[in-house]
Amino acid sequence: MSHEFDYDLVIIGAGVGGHGAALHAVGCGLKTAIIEAADMGGTCVNRGCIPSKALLAASGRVRELRDAHHLKSLGIQIGGVEFDRQAIADHANNLVSKIQGDLTNSLKRLGVDIIRGWGKIAGTQKVTVTGDGGEKTITAKDIILSPGSVPFVPPGIEVDGKTVFTSDQAVKLETLPQWIAIIGSGYIGLEFSDIYSALGSEITLIEALDQLMPGFDRDIAKLAERVLITPRDIETKVGIYAKKVIPGSPVVIELADFKTKEDVDVIEVDACLVATGRIPATKNLGLESVGVELDRRNFIPVDDRMAVLSAGEVVPHLWAIGDANGKMMLAHAASAQGIVAVENIMGRERKADYRSIPAAAFTHPEVSYVGLTETAAKELGQAEGFEIATSRSYFKGNSKALAENEADGIAKVIYRKDTGEVLGVHIFGLHASDLIHEASAAVANRQTVQTLAHLVHAHPTLSEVLDEAYKRAVV
Repeated sequence: MSHEFDYDLVIIGAGVGGHGAALHAVGCGLKTAIIEAADMGGTCVNRGCIPSKALLAASGRVRELRDAHHLKSLGIQIGGVEFDRQAIADHANNLVSKIQGDLTNSLKRLGVDIIRGWGKIAGTQKVTVTGDGGEKTITAKDIILSPGSVPFVPPGIEVDGKTVFTSDQAVKLETLPQWIAIIGSGYIGLEFSDIYSALGSEITLIEALDQLMPGFDRDIAKLAERVLITPRDIETKVGIYAKKVIPGSPVVIELADFKTKEDVDVIEVDACLVATGRIPATKNLGLESVGVELDRRNFIPVDDRMAVLSAGEVVPHLWAIGDANGKMMLAHAASAQGIVAVENIMGRERKADYRSIPAAAFTHPEVSYVGLTETAAKELGQAEGFEIATSRSYFKGNSKALAENEADGIAKVIYRKDTGEVLGVHIFGLHASDLIHEASAAVANRQTVQTLAHLVHAHPTLSEVLDEAYKRAVV
């Protein structure tokens, strides 16, 4: 430890990214402090991944138990299934409290100083913290910024937190509207459409772009739409945006064509969830004190080592991770970036490998992917002078999926034709969020379909869906 400074490392923001960075820093022998003005655990633990997974688990059980046709095919018959909305909400809230407590205790146990208050940079290697006890200044050899993100609310939409709300309020499940509009069909919109439809709500899903699930591989999105949206009580409006949303009873939504901006309809619903993505929480961080300007989307500019940049040049001893740098807005990506930043602080060159970081939507069934979509792989191939190929396998040919009578699903592998290197894997089906990690390891190690085709998978398991896709690949 350096005796010039109060700490070797100060981290601003105790979300998943800051937590991951702090744990690794302590493991590297750094005297570490973490500053948090709000809830320990940040968005993921309090208003994101954790409570939403609890709601998905409970609502998913309701969906399964109410699916009389599926149960009958397994030889099971049960009576009416009831649920208690408040008890489901309590399950989510209790999980948040537990994970938040575990996260806080893990930091304390390792000797990380937790400082409550608003942290901001006050110059080179200097941070001020404003809290109930006033303002104090802390010095640190290195500083990591991990302030996270907040929901994006487009212009014209008025949020009251009761009838018109974002995922921040939706995870509380304070009400169960009979008819809810969900604006956006990305991860958040999909997961909440899964929750609300399972619990009996009618849904209008509004997507401004010209196709549902715009961020997903097209083959996956088409099948997912057939399974997750079409058979359910979900009406879709594609290429349409919510020009104006007025809270109240009812909620009034003015809809317009996204391309022409012409008015197309006015609908009245009981509630509206705004699931239009997230934006970085990068205001009031004191970046101007070290000459750093945010980019045009208000992200903190960083290089591949997570070092903060000013006019393209590295700002010494200052790092930024997680949603605030915009590289990959996922909780586990933030944690990985935290480890990368600490490694570089220790003088060990390391960069984040975004292609090998998986992502998932925890719908029923699930969607997951790692690496490039087919479109992105083709663009890369054109730029670098190689052709790509794809192979597919289906859950309907998988013994375990058939035993579960859950045969809706596909695994798609995208690879280089010349070398066989796997560039991306996309899965839709039962336990897709768990299956993807085999593919993630393959992408991380730049493995080829030729090598992967010789791996042995236990039989009968869902993992054989990937095995089959690798074996079907032709190089």
